[in-house]
Amino acid sequence: MISVKDQINLEKIPQHIAIIMDGNGRWAKSRGEERTFGHKNAINAVRDALRACNDIHIPYLTLYTFSSENWNRPNDEVNTLMNLLSETLLLEAEEIHEKGIRMHVIGEIDLLPTLVKDQLQSLLEITKNNTKGNLILALSYGSHKEILNAVKEISQDVKEGKLQIEDITEECFENHLYTKNFPPVDLLIRTSGEVRISNFLLWQIAYAELQFLDVLWPDFTKEHLFQCVLDYQCKERRYGKTSDQLNIN
Repeated sequence: MISVKDQINLEKIPQHIAIIMDGNGRWAKSRGEERTFGHKNAINAVRDALRACNDIHIPYLTLYTFSSENWNRPNDEVNTLMNLLSETLLLEAEEIHEKGIRMHVIGEIDLLPTLVKDQLQSLLEITKNNTKGNLILALSYGSHKEILNAVKEISQDVKEGKLQIEDITEECFENHLYTKNFPPVDLLIRTSGEVRISNFLLWQIAYAELQFLDVLWPDFTKEHLFQCVLDYQCKERRYGKTSDQLNIN
């Protein structure tokens, strides 16, 4: 029997996959544990997602690691998440670098604890010349704030005479987003069965295929990602055109 991975056409893979990693708390509660237990057991899913992308040469993977709204969670949970992030960065740094993956971070990084910021900066520096893939962590990230910041920067440029209103284009706007150096998202995956975007990459997913999986994040495996990519390849991406127009081209 042909595996899901072997059915994937490596010439038609998505260039950028983004994942909303949801369901850690429910996974823990279903086992009679506290929510933090789910966060601690989610690292294997992160490894599987990264390795799966590496296996089929997905150039960009963005993980919704900690949203701007997550700061509103109980202090104990936030502290656990920050400590876990710190531990994970230490544990995974070597493999990320050895696989030739470059690390990036988007979001309001200044709000993170000093230790986490220092570890992130170290990993960014160590991997800056890697070329075999890109892992983007969305930390203290919210798309509304990202878009608002872009509007403010553009407005300031207009006010200072650096930019004319008629020169404000989609490309100009994108150059003021955190993701200005990355391609748009082709495939967005959300686990846990929830069907919503949760303020994640709202501009960047304009033409993305959206897949909502009925699996909690700690149970996510490489096979899940491979199946998502295979399903993605079965879709016809028309970008406003008709099927006949695409067939002509």
